Amino acid sequence: MANNPIRGQNPLLKQDYPDPDVIRVDDTYYMISTTMHFMPGGAILRSYDLIHWELAGYVYEALDDTPAQMLEGELNIYGKGMWAASLRYHKGVFYVCFVCNDTHMTYLYESERVEGPWKKRRIEGFYHDCSLFFDEDDRVYIIYGNKTIRLTELNEALTGPKKGGLDRILVEDKGHPGLGYEGSHFYKINGRYYAFFIHSLRERWFRTEACFSSDSLEGEFTGGDVLCDDMGFRGSGVAQGGIVDTPEGKWYAVLFQDRGAVGRIPVLVPLIWRGETPVFGTNGKAPTEVETVATRSGYNYKPLYVSDDFIYEPDEKGKLHLNMAWQWNHTPRNDLWSVTERKGALRLHSGKVCKNLTQSYNTLTQRTMESVSAASVTVDASAIKDGDFAGISALQGRYGAVAITREMGNYFIVMFHKEQEEVIHMKLPVEKPLITLRCQVDYRDEKDEVLFFYKEEGAWVPIGVPHKLIFQLDHFTGCRFGLFYYSTIEIGGAADFMKFNYECSL
Repeated sequence: MANNPIRGQNPLLKQDYPDPDVIRVDDTYYMISTTMHFMPGGAILRSYDLIHWELAGYVYEALDDTPAQMLEGELNIYGKGMWAASLRYHKGVFYVCFVCNDTHMTYLYESERVEGPWKKRRIEGFYHDCSLFFDEDDRVYIIYGNKTIRLTELNEALTGPKKGGLDRILVEDKGHPGLGYEGSHFYKINGRYYAFFIHSLRERWFRTEACFSSDSLEGEFTGGDVLCDDMGFRGSGVAQGGIVDTPEGKWYAVLFQDRGAVGRIPVLVPLIWRGETPVFGTNGKAPTEVETVATRSGYNYKPLYVSDDFIYEPDEKGKLHLNMAWQWNHTPRNDLWSVTERKGALRLHSGKVCKNLTQSYNTLTQRTMESVSAASVTVDASAIKDGDFAGISALQGRYGAVAITREMGNYFIVMFHKEQEEVIHMKLPVEKPLITLRCQVDYRDEKDEVLFFYKEEGAWVPIGVPHKLIFQLDHFTGCRFGLFYYSTIEIGGAADFMKFNYECSL
């Protein structure tokens, strides 16, 4: 076993990976995160030191292909989809359990490899922010709820509640005027049962971590708040997530913090035990610097973002896989995108007439990153039709974008944004339908701002105005770079995206 001290800074990944659950299998840590409406979904990350992470895979390519998940008509699942998954490993099998807030169903996936393939099933009932728990006697439970937290025993097939099984209230946050206990994470440690939750302070909005424990599943669970700290950032508390031990017997919690428009970012918090009580942080605070021990010396992590020339080859089964850093805004229409029709280009075809950017099929996204990050792409719009838009966006509910469009056969660069409605702020004529566009986000000093540019004679020229980005519940996700193409008058056109370049820590 390697013994290599590793140091890092909180928050960990600088990107939107909310609602983390974390486990260790031998020398490897795995973490799952909420991915909501994005597909593929259920991102699982891998680490050997709890500080550096890489994508290991996704639990599903698509969920149920409902009309809303497919963005049919004006339907969508923004802010819904997959929430707060539970990741567990039991007797050689990985399990992922979560609810989907548009289908109102509970899903259970299992696989012998975290990379998949994953077998899908459903559990009868709806279990908000659930935690799956396998006890030592092979009985299985699900812990879930908001304000009122319940424990329900599942049948042996894991298809629903066990007839006559244990079903009880664990704790209640009675009369809470805001966010009561939710985000359940459940464990058995040294013979004692522990339940961890998030909630807000009653007198003001401040995410707080709580823990309750008992020496039996039938007994009284007692406890209270165990971490109430914002690391000096916006009064935004660090809470909700899993705990995990290292091979050396140290303990850590992987929680998250709301960081404004960039999203909700994991935070690593050391944990010690005083008797049967978990003590979070350093002097009650989540540290800005953390130290762990690597289980694999010198491991080279793949980055969580990627620049892309869109040159891909099919796998041995003839299937194309984009780099795992990419996710579609919803279930993709695979007949409307290609990386083979033109080598070195992502080609997007329009498939429906849209009122705005968020309803367009096949918007391809990557998470933005603190503190400043940017993405640029070259767009060939020679095959678009009048009323079409092809470009790059800062995608969230109040999005901004820069695109090339066509009117009466003439081409224009436009910067547009959405507050209450989508508004074109600036429109400039261009002679050729080939243009390089750039989107730059700035989260320093709580700016939460995006700027747009186009390239002219080798220099970046700003277009439009700075646009304020705001994290809202309508999308409930951090801002992403999004490559998009859609029609507002008639379908049938196409746009090519080439030479995508991602820059961070500018």
